[in-house]
Order: sequence, then structure tokens, then C-alpha cells
Amino acid sequence: MSTDAVLNFAIRFGFLILLGGLVIFFSSFASGFASPRSAVFILQSVAITGILALGVTCTLVVDGFDLSIGAVATSALMLSAYSMVILEHSAGVAVILCLLMGAFVGLVNGLLIVKFRVPDLLATLGMMFLLIGLQRIPTQGNSIATGMQLSDGTVAEGAFSAAFLWIGRNRFDLFLENLVPVPVVLFVIIAVLIWAFLELTRHGRLMYAIGSNARAAALVGTHVNRYKVAAYMISGVTASIGGILLAARLGRGDIASGNNLLLDSVAAALIGFAVLGAARPNAFGTAIGALFVGILLQGMTMMNAPYYTQDFVKGAVLVVALVFTFYLSAKRGAGRTS
Repeated sequence: MSTDAVLNFAIRFGFLILLGGLVIFFSSFASGFASPRSAVFILQSVAITGILALGVTCTLVVDGFDLSIGAVATSALMLSAYSMVILEHSAGVAVILCLLMGAFVGLVNGLLIVKFRVPDLLATLGMMFLLIGLQRIPTQGNSIATGMQLSDGTVAEGAFSAAFLWIGRNRFDLFLENLVPVPVVLFVIIAVLIWAFLELTRHGRLMYAIGSNARAAALVGTHVNRYKVAAYMISGVTASIGGILLAARLGRGDIASGNNLLLDSVAAALIGFAVLGAARPNAFGTAIGALFVGILLQGMTMMNAPYYTQDFVKGAVLVVALVFTFYLSAKRGAGRTS
């Protein structure tokens, strides 16, 4: 086999082989890892970050980046709790408010970037700090739960409705009773929808064209600004869905529960670049990237690895993925042109 063929094979399948090797390793040395319950637990642990990562992927496709997703998710978590516990709204009203909030934040992000020419990183970073501050104001930085004392001395009498908690806690039967959680089902559905949108529709192809060369796309009549705004709105809505699921799982408005959502989601989206040698943002790769992180952390936990090593390992995986994506791809490109 020639060197070029080996390089192409490594770029295309290296990451999947690494993923398979991890599964075999943990199945051999971590007792209980190779079981349906363990697999579902991994999927459940990555469902929320995976949904957020799919939104980030849409902004990466148009050559943007959304740093506000973690703050949007936490804001949705707090908003849903505030809506039901303090304002005593129904589950439907709370969910609609969160989705509208996510879409509005995405709209503002998009307008800041395309109308006011603020660089995407700065615009979404500013939005992140804005939301972090805003979500703490109504409760003076406290988490929201039934029975909490409000600033006017009254007690919050509302509660999370059973219908809302169903979203985060219910499980469907599949081979085993109560096996597949609702968040996992939603993660798969959203991943398939975004994959189909980006890969199979004209709008998705135009978004990739904008990401490759926005000026060329504009010259052929593409509404570049509209697609960019739409990408940030998709990101905002997916982040708010993640926040809703997190609130439904916790059953309270815990203001600190979304601290790691941003980094884990960005890591999954960037790892996705390396899957099948895509070297570009893609929904399938993002889903695999989220799964990879989940398998890694679950395996390490079951082997009693210290918790403080997990971020280091995630960082190492991300670096390896980026080497697969950019260094080897560049080397292959140089070999073809020489």
C-alpha cells in the first residue's frame, strides 16, 4: 500500500478506529461497561451537549461561531423554572417562552454580526456575559425551587409540572423496560433533522457555500446575511432545547448546572471535523464527537479515574482530532500538488 493510500485511510477512518479501540478497551477492563444500560447512560450523558453542539455546527458551517450557547441553555433552564415555579405557568407556556428566548438571542447575535459588523466571537462573547448577568437578576443569584422565599417576602408556590418533568425523566421501552430516555430520542431526531437540512437541502448547501466563500455566494444571488442570521437562530433554539431538557431532568432552576455545557459542546463540534475525514463542520461528525466524549468519560469513571483528569483527557482528544483534521489533510493536499 502506498504512503498516500495509508494517509488517506488514516484521515478517513483513523478516528472511528480510535473510537472502536476505546470501546473494546473499556469493555475489557471496566466491569459493566459493555451493557445496554451503560450504553444508554452514555447516550443520556451526551444528549444535551450533543444538541447544543449541533447548533454550534450550524454556525460553523457559515464560518461563524457561537460562544453564547452555554449561557442560552442556562437561561432557558432558569426561565422555565421562573415561569413554572414563580409565575405558575403551564409546561407548554414555559417551553414556548424558552424557545422564543433562544430564537431571539440567536436573532440578536446574527444582527450584531451581519448588520453591525461585530466579529462573531466578540458578539457572542458579549451576549454570553449579558445572559449570565441577566439570568441572575430576578432571583438575586439564587437557584429556583418550590418553596423558595422571594425578595418581597412571599414564598414561591408553583412547581414543575409532571408533563414538563416527563421530557427529562421519562424512558421508553426498547428490548428492556424503561431503557431509552426522552432526551436521547430528541437528540437523535434533532441530529437527523440538522444532518438532512445541511446535506440534502438547497439551503444547507448554500450555507456551506457561504462558509467556503461568502463573497462568491453573494455574487450568485445568495442572501448571505439571512442565512447567517438563520444559523445563529438555529443555534439559539437548540441551546434553549438543551436548557429545557436539563431543567426537566433536574426539576429545579440550578444556576450553576450549565457551567460545562459550552466547552463540551464546542469540543464535540470540533471533534466532528475529524470523523470520516470531513475536515468541515457536519452534523454526523458532531454526533459522533459527542458520543466519543461520552464513551471516554464513562469509561474513565467506571475505571475510577480521578475526576480532575477528565478535562485534560478531553483536551488531548480534541488536539488529536484537530491533528487528524488539519495536519494530515494539509499533508495529503501538499502531496497531491507536488
